[in-house]
Amino acid sequence: MKETKTKGKYFMKIVNISVPVVHTTIGKIPKLPGAVEVELENGARGNVKVEWGELAKEQVSTPGEIEVTGKIISREYPDPLVEQRADPYILKHTDGYYYFTGSYPLYDRIILRRAKTISELPAAEEVVIWEKHESGIMSEHIWAPELHYINEKWYIYFAAGERDDVWAIRPYVLECGDENPLTGKWVEKGQINTNFQSFSLDATTFEHNGIRYLIWAQKVDNDTISNLYIAKMSNPWTIEGKQVLLSTPEYEWEYQGFYVNEGPAVIKRNGYIFVAYSASATDDRYAVGLLSAKEDSDLLNPASWTKSKEPVFVTSKDTKQYGPGHNSFTVTEDGSSDLIVYHARPYKEIVGNSLYDYNRHARVQRIFWNSDGTPYFGIPGYYFNESQVNLKIKIIVGS
Repeated sequence: MKETKTKGKYFMKIVNISVPVVHTTIGKIPKLPGAVEVELENGARGNVKVEWGELAKEQVSTPGEIEVTGKIISREYPDPLVEQRADPYILKHTDGYYYFTGSYPLYDRIILRRAKTISELPAAEEVVIWEKHESGIMSEHIWAPELHYINEKWYIYFAAGERDDVWAIRPYVLECGDENPLTGKWVEKGQINTNFQSFSLDATTFEHNGIRYLIWAQKVDNDTISNLYIAKMSNPWTIEGKQVLLSTPEYEWEYQGFYVNEGPAVIKRNGYIFVAYSASATDDRYAVGLLSAKEDSDLLNPASWTKSKEPVFVTSKDTKQYGPGHNSFTVTEDGSSDLIVYHARPYKEIVGNSLYDYNRHARVQRIFWNSDGTPYFGIPGYYFNESQVNLKIKIIVGS
């Protein structure tokens, strides 16, 4: 995509806007759309938030046509959304709440918060729903919790090590059968039964065609390479059948600092299953790649999957977002757009081990879609060329 720098901001250029015609009757002020579809310079399309000028009742007092001007909104959510919460995960539930979790900086607990809107999440009360053990398993490095709702129960997938072996990272599951996961009782369901006992983390789950799957990252034995695997599940905490190698670091951008594929996140759209994942060291070289498979294919057949040769979401010096990744997906309040939820630091230089630099802040922005049906995540922290966009909507007042 062509880059345009103006006043120190990074702009993604909008080249076309689809604005519907609104119909109303005399004396009735119509509800105007909160989002419109736009086309970006690279051909990707998606909905963006808009704000319209005020419409007075006098303007709809007689039959005819009215034109109202509006403006595109680039930053509709706080940025950052939640500070020092890496590996962010947001779930929009049927109860109308957005639930948020992420890695706590001390890596010693699992937290949840909820709000009716995404913008209210930063101020929402944060609740500790589980704390690490004093010793043994699940006593160190509590990482990357994800919240899922399966068969009318809540589940949290997370990774944890041991005090006596902090890098003995394994995937675990918690279950809550109560209505409110912030106040409910959580039960440890134990370790997920991967085929081999080795460094393993970032388990995520999804359902497709009535089958539940798990995708996770794992090193084989004493290997230093972190791969992605997929398997079917017999219940929300148990793998069944074969586990299949889905992706391994093979391109140069995937092994900067470390050979890493991790943090898988699933979104189903346009006849495809998409898996975004993160690669390389957790500094400014951290980036997101994309796997895709047709929705009617065998998801346990490696040949069903296509992998992006280049990263699809990378550091932007212009917006000062470094090492974007370990994302999840959610949707806007009106359901009109998909959102990518990710973390990124506001600076490049890190002193010491990047894992213990806690300023990986949770962020969120809209996703666009390419003509081939694949997602376009844009630039982390992007702005639009708002001042160059002539946005108007036509209102027809009938008798």
